[in-house]
Amino acid sequence: MTPETRTTWLAVAAGVAAPFGAALAMVPLRHTIDNANVALVLCATVVAVAMTARRPAAVAAAVSAAMWFDFFHTRPYDRFTIDSRDDVVTAVVLLAVGVLVGELALRGRRHWLAAAERSDEITRIHAIAELVADGEPPDYVVIAVAQELRLLLELRDVRFEPGSLWSDAKPLARLERSGDVVIGELLWPVDKMGFPGNEVQLIVQGQGLTFGRYLMARTAGEPVSFERRVVAVALADQVGAAFAGRPANAGGVPNG
Repeated sequence: MTPETRTTWLAVAAGVAAPFGAALAMVPLRHTIDNANVALVLCATVVAVAMTARRPAAVAAAVSAAMWFDFFHTRPYDRFTIDSRDDVVTAVVLLAVGVLVGELALRGRRHWLAAAERSDEITRIHAIAELVADGEPPDYVVIAVAQELRLLLELRDVRFEPGSLWSDAKPLARLERSGDVVIGELLWPVDKMGFPGNEVQLIVQGQGLTFGRYLMARTAGEPVSFERRVVAVALADQVGAAFAGRPANAGGVPNG
């Protein structure tokens, strides 16, 4: 079970338990406060769970709140039966609000994560570009970019091979400048299936020359967003710029 899956299940458990606890705690007060106020408290509990931005947890909290509102706070008490039409409406609204708030929280979290990811990507490119602009040795830039690629793409392993002619036993998948991943002429659905095979190559080029390639290994089946792939290409371009800036372009081989 992945950490993300584990967190989701914990959020679902909280979504089931929190409304139950809140509804049970208000049982001694059910003859002194009206059901509208009880529903507001339960709705606040659902909103709190929904802020985890996990749809299953929000739905679980909404269903749990509606159920325990019915069980503890509508006549006949301690039964899943509602005699009052107003209480039926309140339970339905409670369920609908929980689902809606959960969906809004999920979208908000996605937008926030996307914005944070864009900021991190810009920072990565800027940091490497500064190394190149400061005239750091290409070998140092190679190592720095390898580390950035490892973090950016969540790689298990990454290594750099210099040159332009490699004796591969079979053609490797490659990350193109467009951000696509191809095997031969086949376009691989990276957004759904992740990197294919054991390794994917990312060619390093600059000023019409090929200087080497990164070989990247990632856990199979984990999708890689288009944005991250394009940033990986931009990082490799910085390595190409570092090599191309050396005197006489030592080590470069014309590509194409």
